Amino acid sequence: MIPVLLGGYAFIVIAGSLLLEAYAVWICLAASLVLALALQQINKRRMQATVPAYRSAKDTGTALPEDSSAENRQPSSDILDSLFDHSPSPVGLTDDAGRFQRVSRTLERLLGVPTNQLIGTTFDSFISEEQQASLRKRYTMMKLGTPQVFDTSVLHRSGYRVDLTTTAVPLDDQGNKDRFLFMFQDITERKRADEQFRHMAYYDDMTGLPNRRLFRDQLTGALRLAEIHHQCVAVLYVDIDGFKLFNDCFGYDYGDMLLLQVGERFTRCISDNDFIARTEGDEFAFFYTQIEGREQAMLLAGQLQAVLEQPFILDQVELHVTASVGISLLSRESEDADTLMKQANMAVTRAKENGKSDIVLFSSEMRSLALQKLQLENDLRRAIAGHEFVLHYQPQVEIESGKIIGMEALIRWNHPMKGSIPPGDFIPYAEQSGLIVAISEWVLLEACQQNKAWQDAGLPKVPVSVNLSSRQFLQHNLKNKVNEVLRHTGLAPEYLELEITEGMTMDVEHAIASLVELKQLGVQVSIDDFGTGYSSLSYLKKFPVDRLKIDRSFVRDIMDDPSDAAIVATIISITRHLNLKVIAEGVETEEQLSFLHRNQCHEVQGYWFSPPLNAEKMGTLLGRITCRASQHVEA
Repeated sequence: MIPVLLGGYAFIVIAGSLLLEAYAVWICLAASLVLALALQQINKRRMQATVPAYRSAKDTGTALPEDSSAENRQPSSDILDSLFDHSPSPVGLTDDAGRFQRVSRTLERLLGVPTNQLIGTTFDSFISEEQQASLRKRYTMMKLGTPQVFDTSVLHRSGYRVDLTTTAVPLDDQGNKDRFLFMFQDITERKRADEQFRHMAYYDDMTGLPNRRLFRDQLTGALRLAEIHHQCVAVLYVDIDGFKLFNDCFGYDYGDMLLLQVGERFTRCISDNDFIARTEGDEFAFFYTQIEGREQAMLLAGQLQAVLEQPFILDQVELHVTASVGISLLSRESEDADTLMKQANMAVTRAKENGKSDIVLFSSEMRSLALQKLQLENDLRRAIAGHEFVLHYQPQVEIESGKIIGMEALIRWNHPMKGSIPPGDFIPYAEQSGLIVAISEWVLLEACQQNKAWQDAGLPKVPVSVNLSSRQFLQHNLKNKVNEVLRHTGLAPEYLELEITEGMTMDVEHAIASLVELKQLGVQVSIDDFGTGYSSLSYLKKFPVDRLKIDRSFVRDIMDDPSDAAIVATIISITRHLNLKVIAEGVETEEQLSFLHRNQCHEVQGYWFSPPLNAEKMGTLLGRITCRASQHVEA
């Protein structure tokens, strides 16, 4: 009966393993454990049944059959036979010294050793010396009747390592726990997968360096040791200057090659007590232990910059690279890894803002500034949603006639708590955060709506100038967005002028293509703040623009600085030869106005005529055909 039940049991286990393949390992392991425990209980019950019979026969003087013990042991032997013959998991039976007395063929395959050679060998001969002490302790526990489950590894006869989950159960044989049943499960593939997942979680897949997560964990441990030994720890963030330009010029493959070479050079700058990681993009992080203080940290930062001085060679292309470095030092205010990393990140951000190849040590002022930036960004988002922005308009005047020939829309922010905020205090942050796109789109729509409203009210029709942000100008669908605003407001395109800066024309091909598309709409285009950027005069003649605006920084000092006077006169001459209009910004005195008129600059804008006005006052001013400017023009 028992063999039949055992055969059915084996059938259920094997069938379950095939149907539930994902859980086959655990099904076989659990089944083997259940079977072993069942064998132990069966053996114990038979022993208990044998003892009373022996005592009864002894009391009555009746002799037991000579083969009674053999009969009692036979069912257990049959069960063991089935276990060793049919268990899909490797199984081995050892004595109390760990010598194999019986093994399954699956164990033979697992170890690569024939069955006849396994018998008599010890299990610990297949494991490393470091694991043998632990195995001896487990034998001690099993002799006390406690089953053991543990992970170990053995060496296959071919030389490779096999990882195992081992279940060891003591077999109670007439009260003697001197035999042990071992059941093994090969978990080599699972452990390799776990190691691969761990590597993916803690290492950068491109450079092979540790990533931010592992850097943080290692830094946490280093800070604990530094606290115990009263040592100083420095965290350095290194950011490659102009890395985006490398990617744009050569492609991401070249950018990856560059980062690989940079990472290799940086690894030369650390000792066994230090750590390096690639945290993201072109940013690398370091921490140095056992340093003396600020001076040594600055010296280490300089060494990191120095290893980049030699040019990099990428497919026969020679590149020179610089880096900005931010430093944070362990202090009472920065006792944890996250704080130190944040401080180093703020410091490297400041270094990038200061220019290339700078080194900045974190200070508490940076935290205050970062909080201000965050608050300002939140306020800007609220301002967009709450309609806190307003437009003022500064008239542009023709000197000869005194007529208003245009106006520039200038944004102002009416903060509910801080009052009026000038654009110079929030536009740079809007550029950094990307909110400038939404703000610029609102300015364009509002200026066109207001100009159309003035025209519908019968006021003179003059163009309104709107400044495009650099992000706006780089949008591929800029033409469609401008066209949609004109269609929505009903403003004729000739009454809209779009202003770009010289910096936006650095990408000449994109600038020409975008300007051509805008001109196709019929709008006017001007280059603002001319003379402060890096525009090439050879490209200037190719740009489809209508006029140039002389920057106020030159106009301000034309009466005191001969160089500024010469620059302004030259710009006016260039525009005249290129058949472009020119307008001077920032005109505040009669002398400036007279100088510009003598040099044939016919259009001006500035406080001499009017400061920027709100929509109501600008509407009133538009009702005047002329202004008093012509009265101050020299004969």
